[in-house]
Amino acid sequence: MSVRERSGVAIGTTATAAIFLVLVGFFHVVQGLVDLLNKSFYAIDQDWAFRFNVTTWGWLHLIGGLIVLATGAGLFVGNTLARSVAVVVAMVSIVSSFMWLPYYPWWSILIIAFDLLVIWALTFRGRDIVAD
Repeated sequence: MSVRERSGVAIGTTATAAIFLVLVGFFHVVQGLVDLLNKSFYAIDQDWAFRFNVTTWGWLHLIGGLIVLATGAGLFVGNTLARSVAVVVAMVSIVSSFMWLPYYPWWSILIIAFDLLVIWALTFRGRDIVAD
């Protein structure tokens, strides 16, 4: 059996995705802590379709952030399952950040951009990272 050489580009993009995923997870955890510890930090004057209690958002961001952090750590150790889970987690993070737009738009846009980079990096050269 021959062992196929792993692509440096694929390994580099996976490492980049792992870094961004850890950052996104950290951002979600910080956002969740701010939601839970300082309920008056966010103020919305208008009615939005996705208006939830800030405490609920805090728990969602905190738990989701820990899941994102764990997935990023899985990418660093080369877990193949973590690649697929990371794409799904990044998609869920995009949806939750979109729903969070009324509360803190620039923060949400930053997280959405990082999540898009994660999805791109993990799907760009996916077959090259796995040895046959």
